[in-house]
Amino acid sequence: MLKALLWRDLLLTYRRRGEWLLPLVFLLGVVLLFPLAIGPGEKTLSQVAAGAGWIAALLASLLAVERLFREDYEDGAQSLLLLAPVSLYAMVQVRVLAHWLVTGLPISVLSMLLGVLLYLPANAIPVLLVAMLLGTITFAQLGALGAALTVSLGRGGLLMVFLVLPMYVPVLIFGVSAVEQAAGDWAATGPLALLAAMASLATALAPLATAAVLRVVSD
Repeated sequence: MLKALLWRDLLLTYRRRGEWLLPLVFLLGVVLLFPLAIGPGEKTLSQVAAGAGWIAALLASLLAVERLFREDYEDGAQSLLLLAPVSLYAMVQVRVLAHWLVTGLPISVLSMLLGVLLYLPANAIPVLLVAMLLGTITFAQLGALGAALTVSLGRGGLLMVFLVLPMYVPVLIFGVSAVEQAAGDWAATGPLALLAAMASLATALAPLATAAVLRVVSD
């Protein structure tokens, strides 16, 4: 059943192309505006490449996660899913995985390409990709919790941003630190290890809270 739920979410997301393409277009637009705002100089752009890429990825992730549970809540599908003979924790994990596959993974790959456009040193590009993959996993798990907390609100997007954004900040800090250390020819293992730890904790614990919130909201 979990496999069927994964394919269902992927298929529904594919049919709603605008919802998963919009964060990618937003990410591309934000990063490409930086050369217009601060100048096209290679040295200047390389200095802000890490921060620009991570801020754009954070905002794109926020844009993508807001409707994660909203449609199922509105059409009653969420109540039916709660009756399924599968733990709600596992179902939340599957839904977050589907969301990450269509948003977090493309954002990570696109961020790597945009890093090249912003003259990020070549040795920092692999670090950026690994850091983005870990960071977007954490973004997806914490964003799912925020989406669950505001799913019953008609227009809860702004509230969700205020709830989730403080939890995103540590990922942003260590993500930028990892890329900047790699760009400066320093070892980035420390920040990457912290990103991996945050991703592991978020993956293990956030779905518990998300499942509890969804069960309370559906009662």
